[in-house]
Amino acid sequence: MHSIKEAVLTGIHFIDGDVACAEGAIAAGCRFSAGYPITPSTEVVERLAVRFPMVGGMFVQMEDELASSIAIIGAAWGGVKAMTVSSGPGISLMQEHIGLAVITETPTVWINVQRCGPSTGLPTLPAQGDMMQAQWGSHGDYPTLALCPNSPQEAFDLTIRAFNLAERYRTPVLVLLDEAVGHMLEKVVIPDADDIEVDARRFTDKPPSEYKPYECSEGSMVPDLAPVGQGYYFHVTGLTHDERGYPIMTADTQVDMMHRLMNKIDLEDVTDVRESEVDDCEVLVVSYGITSRVAERAILDARRQGLRVGHLRLVTVWPFPEQIVRDRATQDSVQRVVVPEMNLGQMVREVERTVAGARPVRLVGHPGGAVHDPNVILEAILEETS
Repeated sequence: MHSIKEAVLTGIHFIDGDVACAEGAIAAGCRFSAGYPITPSTEVVERLAVRFPMVGGMFVQMEDELASSIAIIGAAWGGVKAMTVSSGPGISLMQEHIGLAVITETPTVWINVQRCGPSTGLPTLPAQGDMMQAQWGSHGDYPTLALCPNSPQEAFDLTIRAFNLAERYRTPVLVLLDEAVGHMLEKVVIPDADDIEVDARRFTDKPPSEYKPYECSEGSMVPDLAPVGQGYYFHVTGLTHDERGYPIMTADTQVDMMHRLMNKIDLEDVTDVRESEVDDCEVLVVSYGITSRVAERAILDARRQGLRVGHLRLVTVWPFPEQIVRDRATQDSVQRVVVPEMNLGQMVREVERTVAGARPVRLVGHPGGAVHDPNVILEAILEETS
C-alpha cells in the first residue's frame, strides 16, 4: 500500500534530521507517539506535536521515559502505529520495555538521537556511543533491528523503512541518529504519497474463536495481529508463553519461543550496506552514520594519492552484516581494515570478530563532542601495515 496523500508534505524542504524523522514517521502511518523531552531529540516530538493534530494523530508528553515506552506498546496493541523518541539516558531507561516489545512481538519504532555519555555527558554534542546498547541493552537473548542514517534525507527514508520492518516482522526497530544528523539542515526531498511504500498491519483472517496471538500461518514465523474491537480476546505477557499467549514455565517452551523469535527476521531482507569501490581495494573502510560522511572525505583524499580504498557503509547496523563484511575484508587485495567511529571502540569489535584475524583491523576512535578530523582518518588509511 501507499502513504496517505493528505499527510505527506510532498516537495523539497530545507529541514534538519529530527524534523525529517518526524515527517518520515507521519508518512509511514504513525499516529501515536509518547515521549519525554531530552536533548538532542526533542525537535522530533516538537514537530509531531504540531503535525499530528493535522493528520489525526496524537503526541503525549509523559512523566518520564518509562511511561513513554510502555505507552507506545499499549498503543500498538490498540491498533495504531506508534513510536517513542529519546537520547542515550532515556533509551537506557527504556531497555526493559524494548525487551517486552520483543517478547510480546509488538511492532514499534524507537528513535535514539545519540549524544555524548556516559550519564549526562555532553547533551548538545554528537557521539555514537549507543551502538552496543542498541543490541545488548536489554537482558536475555533477542533479535535487534537497528538502522543508522547519515543525513536528514536518510532520517526521513529510514524512519519509513523502520516502520515497515516493524510491521513486517512484528518487532521493535531502532533508528540510531546522532546529534550531528539530528541538527544538520539539508535538502530533503519528500516524494509523492503514491511513491512511498508503506507496509500495512497484518491482521488475522481467522474468526475470534480460532485465533491464537502467537500462532503462525504456514510458511511464516511471524504471527498475525488481531483487529481491535472485533471480538478477539487474548493474553499478552512478558513471561515465556505458548501460541495462546499463556505463560508456560518450561524449558521446552522457552526453546521453541526463542528459536522462532531469533529466526523470524530475514537477514537478506533487512540488510542494507552501501559499497563504494570495494573490488580489489587495498584498504577497506567500514563506517556508519555521520562518521561515514567524514570518512568519505578522507577516502577521496587517499584515492587521489593513488591508494585503492573501498568503503562499506553500514545502514543496517543490527543485525550486523557479517557475511558482507567478511567477504569484502578478506579479499586477496585487502591489506587492512579501518573502522572510524565516534566512540572508543564498539562496532569495531563486530568487525574484528567477523574478520577473525584474517586482516589487521584499525580503530579510529573518537569519544564524541565533535566529528572526526578527516585527516586523522586519512592517516590511518595511509599508514603501512606493520
